[in-house]
Amino acid sequence: MATAGEPHSSFYNTIVVGAGIQGSFTAYHLAKRGRETLLLEQFPLPHSRGSSHGQSRIIRHAYPQEHYARMMAESYRLWEQLEAEAGVPLYRQTGLLVLGANTNPEFQHCCRTLAQHDVPGELFTTESLHERFPGIWPYCGEVGVSDRTAGVLSADRALRAVQDGVRRCGGALRDGEKVTDIKPGVVVTVTTSGGVYQAKSLVITAGPWANKLLAPLGLQLPLQTLRINVCYWKEKVPGAYGVSANFPCFLALRTPHHIYGLPSNEYPGLVKVRRGSTEGD
Repeated sequence: MATAGEPHSSFYNTIVVGAGIQGSFTAYHLAKRGRETLLLEQFPLPHSRGSSHGQSRIIRHAYPQEHYARMMAESYRLWEQLEAEAGVPLYRQTGLLVLGANTNPEFQHCCRTLAQHDVPGELFTTESLHERFPGIWPYCGEVGVSDRTAGVLSADRALRAVQDGVRRCGGALRDGEKVTDIKPGVVVTVTTSGGVYQAKSLVITAGPWANKLLAPLGLQLPLQTLRINVCYWKEKVPGAYGVSANFPCFLALRTPHHIYGLPSNEYPGLVKVRRGSTEGD
């Protein structure tokens, strides 16, 4: 559903299907560059049916993969830019503690990428870990490295800020419109439950729904939909694991699952924890 007064057209330079964080940022930067852009979302916004909802996400330089670590300087700059444009706080620096065995290749890669990109941090032995973070009990033999630049992004607020930015830059956002047909060509025609639109180019950022859109075109991507369970653990000592107590985000590089955690903030007295695959986190 378009906002009252939002520009309405049937022809655009680019149509973006899927208004999660990837699609919203794509539409935002296209509109910012002066391209007539339409962002389509099948569900009424905001919603919790994709992977972009929720109050918080970790942002960090500490990645085992060099290509991710290399992207982060620009990523931080773009988030800072959006924060200034939106006039709302989106990022809170908390630091991140990465735990792992000294022999763990991913832990070694994290240490290497932090050093290569001059990210301020500190190495911890098993003993100094417990002294510095008495609330964290590492596995036997685990050591740690900190990424002081890491922190928490306010996910829902950030998504809304990007979508507001699309409109502010002259783009259109129409939610509650499910795409029912795509006809490729020199001009792409997209039919939705609410109208018919045309564009010179089409970007699909539909997450787990991507293959449903691509199937009629004879295309399929090797995508696997994963359900991520997020848990909230109650603090035994109120406030001990909160952002006000300078408790960091944490990442335990363990097999077969990584463990991610965020300090108590979005729900007072509750620490956010989730388990992730060792591949593609």
